[in-house]
Amino acid sequence: MPTPSQRMAELGIAQEGAVVLSRPAAPFALPDEAEDARRVIAVLRATMSRVAAVHLFAKGMGLVAPQIGIARAAAVVRTPEGAELVLLNPRVIDESRDTDEQFEGCLSFFDVRGLVRRPTRIEVAHQDVGGRTVITEFRDGTARLVMHEIDHLEGRLYRERMPPGVEVVPVSRYRGTGTRWTYGPQERDTER
Repeated sequence: MPTPSQRMAELGIAQEGAVVLSRPAAPFALPDEAEDARRVIAVLRATMSRVAAVHLFAKGMGLVAPQIGIARAAAVVRTPEGAELVLLNPRVIDESRDTDEQFEGCLSFFDVRGLVRRPTRIEVAHQDVGGRTVITEFRDGTARLVMHEIDHLEGRLYRERMPPGVEVVPVSRYRGTGTRWTYGPQERDTER
């Protein structure tokens, strides 16, 4: 029986150690490259559908173009509630001082989970295929998902954000599969 990482590799997900995962992705020149962006988004969606057919993603799921071997700045994120976010040329422009630590997984090394500290709120500048820049605020689990994917587009894996001395947990010992991230009361008015 294949390991979770082997299964992801079989589905076309680049695995840790692949050069495309360690370099920043090239931005799209929008709207000139709108057709290229649409094509990449379609391939991301198709790959996500194949992956979702073999694993439950209670915390949501994201995928970036470098994870399917395309070194371009495109991400698709599916929230736990089922919403889909398409992010082209995204970059974090603001983040809260409030942070939390939660376990994350990554399709590019799916055999382990790691404890990662992230801000509970981020603002992201990104573009639509027409080249219009949009600024979107994300909170809690969605902020975590989006920031994880933006890290990928910058050539960074979540292990680089783990606290010093903290090791990843083998998926066989991780007990959070099938559950959502948890957050406290929505008292975030003082976070800036």
